[in-house]
Amino acid sequence: MALLPIRQVISILLALLLAVPGSALAKEPSRSAQHPSANYFDNSGRSDAWSGGVRMIPVKTSFGTFKVWTKRVGNNPRIKLLLLHGGPGATHEYFEEMDSWLPAAGIEYYYYDQLGSAYSDQPNDPRLLDTSRFVEEVEQVRKALGLDSSNFYLLGHSWGGVLAMEYALKYQKNLKGLVISNMMSSIPAYNRYAHDVLMPQMDQKALKEILALEAAKHYDDPRYEELLQPFYEQHILRKPSAQWPEPVLRSFAHINKKVYVPMQGPSEMGASGILEQWDRTTDLKKITVPTLVIAGRYDTMDPAFMRMMSKKFPRGRYLEGPNSGHMAMYDDQPIYMNGLIKFLKDVDRTQSTH
Repeated sequence: MALLPIRQVISILLALLLAVPGSALAKEPSRSAQHPSANYFDNSGRSDAWSGGVRMIPVKTSFGTFKVWTKRVGNNPRIKLLLLHGGPGATHEYFEEMDSWLPAAGIEYYYYDQLGSAYSDQPNDPRLLDTSRFVEEVEQVRKALGLDSSNFYLLGHSWGGVLAMEYALKYQKNLKGLVISNMMSSIPAYNRYAHDVLMPQMDQKALKEILALEAAKHYDDPRYEELLQPFYEQHILRKPSAQWPEPVLRSFAHINKKVYVPMQGPSEMGASGILEQWDRTTDLKKITVPTLVIAGRYDTMDPAFMRMMSKKFPRGRYLEGPNSGHMAMYDDQPIYMNGLIKFLKDVDRTQSTH
């Protein structure tokens, strides 16, 4: 009897092992089965494939039609996450750390520069700096991307959290889940926290000089940025600025101050612009979609207030980074990203079983 080639013998043995119920090999799923979506990187039928997922979406306003930049990554028919950056007037770029986490989890996500931000049109028209107008912009982007309540998750960070809450209060029928990252539902409460808790912790001589420069509107004075740097390294991203990630530096370098200063004010040390009196705390109970609130222990935003917010949402959850400032997605990246992914998948699993 002729001997079988060794490769054929190994193939037969493997086939027998896989066929045995309960064997270790039989239980090990294939690589494609391990991934949440075998078609995650399949771009067939996608009109944005030739541009690498990028689309310039027209947005109609009362003062003209403009274009905003979006970029899709991946495919997942049930979990599509739209990212709302902060500022106002920053860019999507600081979210790029998501690339290290979301593809492996099989989550489809969208970068998006709001109108006035670097990758989108930047009309110099103060009339566009209105929260309700930004809400309508997000709705137009949602429609253009084909997102709906069967798959649409919205994550807003900082100012993006303001925008996400406002969007949910008007259009939550379109949402599957909501994430409020590092944002309080009350700017007056944010200002009180800055003045009563954070400012007393600062070097008082430096604080006095900062306030004097603000009073004189010398926001572009290099000394102003120099004085703010210790505060930012303590409460924005908790590393020496020389070690800040390149996507963060790039995003901050692209901030459109013609949007940022009128809406937020000159710095992150409280708000004094258009948003100064914004407060939606009493309305949080109206947002009934599953909502995750993410906070940082050392954030510019009061973590105790954000924990309270999570309890006001009828289906709220809370996640806090123990070493996080305002950029919690960097300071406590594994906690932030694993918590985000768990939330997205928990909501998807719960809704798919009903």
